[in-house]
Amino acid sequence: MYKIEDYRGIISDQEIYKIYQKARKLYGVRIININSTYQGGGVAEILNSLIPLLNQVGVIAGWRILHGNPDFFHITKEIHNGMQGQGIRLTKNDKKMYVKTNGDFSVFTHINHDIVVIHDPQPLPLIQYYRKSQPWIWRCHIDISNPTPTLEFLKQFIIKYDRMIVSSKDYIMNNFPVSSKIIAPAIDPGSLKNTELSTRTIKKCLNQFNIPLDKPIICQISRFDKWKDPEGVLKVFDLVKSKIDCRLILCGSMASDDPEGFIIYDSIKNKAKDLLKKGDIILTTVENNILVNSLQRVSSVILQKSIKEGFGLTVSEALWKARPVIASNVGGISLQITDGENGFLCDPFDIKAFANRAIEILKKPKLASRLGSRGKEHVRKYFLMTRLLNDYLDLLTEVLN
Repeated sequence: MYKIEDYRGIISDQEIYKIYQKARKLYGVRIININSTYQGGGVAEILNSLIPLLNQVGVIAGWRILHGNPDFFHITKEIHNGMQGQGIRLTKNDKKMYVKTNGDFSVFTHINHDIVVIHDPQPLPLIQYYRKSQPWIWRCHIDISNPTPTLEFLKQFIIKYDRMIVSSKDYIMNNFPVSSKIIAPAIDPGSLKNTELSTRTIKKCLNQFNIPLDKPIICQISRFDKWKDPEGVLKVFDLVKSKIDCRLILCGSMASDDPEGFIIYDSIKNKAKDLLKKGDIILTTVENNILVNSLQRVSSVILQKSIKEGFGLTVSEALWKARPVIASNVGGISLQITDGENGFLCDPFDIKAFANRAIEILKKPKLASRLGSRGKEHVRKYFLMTRLLNDYLDLLTEVLN
């Protein structure tokens, strides 16, 4: 991961100086971040880079992981789905276990910090188990533009928070008393997933995982999650392959707080079994950031065919590597891509549009190169971790005043 000084040459010295000046107001301030998993998914990736940067500039930032059993994470996955618009039904026992797990965690999680930042719905009820003596912030990484009544159940906890952070203006709840601030996520160009790799390293990594380079690769990097629509990706690939010989790679880690991942993976494996045998489709759940980095760098087309997406860090990751991206025009993805300028946006349910764009890119190398170069520049300007650090320093100073 990058230290703050490693960003010299990517951003200006003046921008780095401003970060240090903002941090002066927060010297010695103790901040605790709490989420539900250390690896797998964008929240963990952000915290892995943001926490060290905060400490480097003088803020005392820590990170704790909420503990829960499989039943708890099944319930919170249902809550997650409900917040993104799926009709669900939580029983009284579900709600009781959800709240009780947070209460149990609070017994051995002592909070004596100056600011508390809670990430996503899993640890949301923690706030009611402490005598509040500092600002509490809820950072919602989910697309809540069209929630089901699930959100009404959660509001009893949300209204106790001093501030709410969302990734897009579309996620701000109207007529809701908690003040919201928009802060988009960002990537760390020095992380193993994004750092520059030599051709030798890439080839060695791909050989290790038996990934051939004999034909163009279409790739989607995502959890095996219904909202990432891997089944739809299979349909897109079927249309593309009927015109151009290529290979599809679906690469996604299994996070401990997402029990549906294995079910979705098995379903996709079953649907693609014939193409898997031929080697035309490769599925991998290996937790290896160098592999993700290598796949993104050798792919001819990167897809992000999400039905719902809070932000979609994999889009910024691919753009940073100057790869052509075709993604759904949903959630935070539209913040990262301007259609036709630095990538392509499609309706998430328009299989033909995704396929036609992929075919166009595969047939036009100059188009792929133009999209890629503009994509990297867009990420450099708006979606690097130093911008996120800036936004957090502003917010932390604001809530303390």
